[in-house]
Amino acid sequence: MNDQHALSSSQRQACLDKMANKQLDLLVIGGGVTGAGIALDAAARGLTVGLVEKQDFAAGTSSRSTKLVHGGLRYLKQGDVQLVREVGRERAILYRNAPHIVIPEKMILPIVKNGTYGKLATSIGLYVYDVLAGVERKERRIMLNKQKTVEAEPLLRRDILKGGGLYFEYRTDDARLTVEVMKTASSHGALCVNYTEATGFIYENGKVIGISAKDLLTGTEYSLHAKKIVNAAGPWVDQLREKDHSLYGKRLHLTKGVHLVVPYNRLPLKQAVYFDVSDGRMLFAIPRNNSTYIGTTDTNYKGVLERPTVTREDMEYVLNAANEMFPSVKLTEQDVSSSWAGLRPLIHEDGKSPSELSRKDEIFYSKSGLITIAGGKLTGFRKMAERIVDVVVKQLTEEEGRAFGACQTDKIVLSGGKFDSAAKIPVFVKAQAERLRQWGITEEQIRVLVGKYGSNSEKIVTMCQELLSQNAQNVSPIEALLKAELRYAVEEEMVMTMSDFLIRRSGRLFFERDTLEPVYRLVGEELAHELQWSDERKEHEIKAFEEEYHLAKTFQ
Repeated sequence: MNDQHALSSSQRQACLDKMANKQLDLLVIGGGVTGAGIALDAAARGLTVGLVEKQDFAAGTSSRSTKLVHGGLRYLKQGDVQLVREVGRERAILYRNAPHIVIPEKMILPIVKNGTYGKLATSIGLYVYDVLAGVERKERRIMLNKQKTVEAEPLLRRDILKGGGLYFEYRTDDARLTVEVMKTASSHGALCVNYTEATGFIYENGKVIGISAKDLLTGTEYSLHAKKIVNAAGPWVDQLREKDHSLYGKRLHLTKGVHLVVPYNRLPLKQAVYFDVSDGRMLFAIPRNNSTYIGTTDTNYKGVLERPTVTREDMEYVLNAANEMFPSVKLTEQDVSSSWAGLRPLIHEDGKSPSELSRKDEIFYSKSGLITIAGGKLTGFRKMAERIVDVVVKQLTEEEGRAFGACQTDKIVLSGGKFDSAAKIPVFVKAQAERLRQWGITEEQIRVLVGKYGSNSEKIVTMCQELLSQNAQNVSPIEALLKAELRYAVEEEMVMTMSDFLIRRSGRLFFERDTLEPVYRLVGEELAHELQWSDERKEHEIKAFEEEYHLAKTFQ
């Protein structure tokens, strides 16, 4: 195990230098959850590993999903029994290894006239789902009549309601999950850096032996060499295959999914709801702290990959769907507090609509030796990583006679997940809240903090205590907690920009946007101090974040 600060912003340059000065066993291109999973699996088996991401970790698909660790109910409808079985197992492993960010929550599936699932189909479907996904007895489905369904969720539309199924899904924070996996990979020796683009491949005798990489923060260019190179760039995998002259056969089919966030008091659901829309799709409405978010759509996408946006049409579709199922709430554009759009890197199949495309992952091999992983789901990232590392290890064993162990990631507790069980988390929250009680910081504020950083919150609370005890700068308790959280994210999570922290590490832009106006400049000032920015760089960073801030509520 390496130094726990291996993913520190201050170590980023050293990480790049180390990568440039040796031949790695494996170099991963792509810092989403799949790339992070591959880096962890390979490093845990003893390979020397590097990873480059051209934006921030999780900036692509891995921060823009529905934020659910699915048991795969919708795949059952498509007859994909194997996928349901696998994601059910994966969900249980993830819950065990990251209990702070994988949270079981009740979900209601309303049975409506002419809906996707009838009563019998819902009952059988949820039963089969329970069996295949290995659902624990206490979380098994309960079928409800119309009256019980209304009691469970009074906001549901009653004229078309016939009953409901109550089952469990697991909520997560996709970007936090990605960074916890990345930190764990780093602690096992993987060298991981953000804002470093793979600009081209280096070949010898027709085989890929490295990449040309550019540090997008400094402009410095590097040659990074590795025995094996994996392309795990999500929506960008075909661009890299094109650079490798291997874009033949199967290709990506990108679809866009959008989500809207409204204040919880405008859609005060008692639990999450998975509901029918009149066009035959199904949407989720999911309460989270002081918000409820609704999504997702599934439309073909051909635009800029770095910044998919929520259009006016997308926004109206989601609001209309919500108002159709929850008619008393009458949501309007003014109620939308934030939004996000993400891309699904699915694999193209002729004649299939976006919703019919398989969510399975596939591995492509190029003549140059480049290995590409495409498709797949958030829930399946660990298994996808295992399959890729098995391939890499097999090749290295055949070529060099080295012996590597089997995958261990099902037993590796992720950063922040050091609890004896999920049941111990509330006790931990109370203990941490007690440490800050004298300054008026509430247990609820600490609960939200622990929901992001898990057992690592203890370090943030310690930093906050120190700031408040010294309090030379006369900071308020809320400011002190924010500063401590930011300092932790700089020291241990490679925060390099305001958006890294305010969007992906803390989720504030999506779920606490209304609290950002008074504090985001403070974050800019603190980061400028921590990362030694010039005044010019600081103003540039603040402007860049302001653009993201406004985009979250702009629909064109």
